[in-house]
Amino acid sequence: MSGRLSVLAPDGVAEVTEGTDLAALLLGALDALGEPLADGDVVVVTSKVVSKAEGRTRPGDREAALAEELSAPGARVVARRGPTTIARTRHGLTMAAAGIDASNVALGTVVLLPLDPDASARALRRRLHDLTGLRLGVVVTDTAGRAWREGQTDIAVGAAGLLVAEDFAGRVDAHGNELAVTAPAVADEIAGAVELAQGKLGGRPFGVVRGRADLVLGVDDDGPGAHALVRPEGGDLFGYGAREAVVRALLGDPSDRAPFGAPASADELAEAVRRVTTLAGTAAGDGLAVVVPLEQEGAVAALAFAHGWEVESRLRVEPDVEVRLRPATP
Repeated sequence: MSGRLSVLAPDGVAEVTEGTDLAALLLGALDALGEPLADGDVVVVTSKVVSKAEGRTRPGDREAALAEELSAPGARVVARRGPTTIARTRHGLTMAAAGIDASNVALGTVVLLPLDPDASARALRRRLHDLTGLRLGVVVTDTAGRAWREGQTDIAVGAAGLLVAEDFAGRVDAHGNELAVTAPAVADEIAGAVELAQGKLGGRPFGVVRGRADLVLGVDDDGPGAHALVRPEGGDLFGYGAREAVVRALLGDPSDRAPFGAPASADELAEAVRRVTTLAGTAAGDGLAVVVPLEQEGAVAALAFAHGWEVESRLRVEPDVEVRLRPATP
């Protein structure tokens, strides 16, 4: 049986303002095309129109709005390069300018991300079910860049009624090889497919994907949401930009520790110390001890911080200093 996927992004959608009924707006656009929703469809909507409907627009520019967003719990700067700020949002998303957008909106106004995109997806799913009685999935999308790759693509920032990722771990391929960590982020793949049909300047904020009803959950099951695709602090290998990681490690502020991840092994830290100082550390109980010239003490402390360790004690051993390190307590 061949796989087949269809994507429809309807034209003729009216401007969205605060309080707009997005479900009714979508259904009206589909009715005008003679393309009603079907059971098992996945409805996709841009976060921008969700935010507009929820009143998440602000007068002013991106810089002022970014300062506001960075004050939210859990938000922080990941990296800055010239005028570009990459930020981790209150939702755990890592995006340019914390996802704040100044395009396709009135001059002098910016649009913020929804406060809770998964909750927005659940609300839209319930409203669509009330109006149609259908079992549907909902994905709220936004555009993001990617590490290692030029350009941007749409991703799922909110979801409801959908398996957001498929788990193939433990299955066997046609050659008998066991799959270990293969977990396609299907919610993101759906978002990218719909963006191709929507176009950036097409004025098509909605999309409907048909052909993956197997991913759509029961009416009473909203699923894990797109938040399940967000790695926790410390689970991402790129918690800071390259420059920022150096600065944070040298400063050694305990509040900056989480993005560096769980403590590395003693052997890994010892190898890093050897590469930087040319001196080998020795085991000291559950920790590590290294004797270095006084001028290299700061480098050892920074290496320890970057590897999830901390300085337990220091002892002058003229003319050097013995630094004892131990894994940091989470």
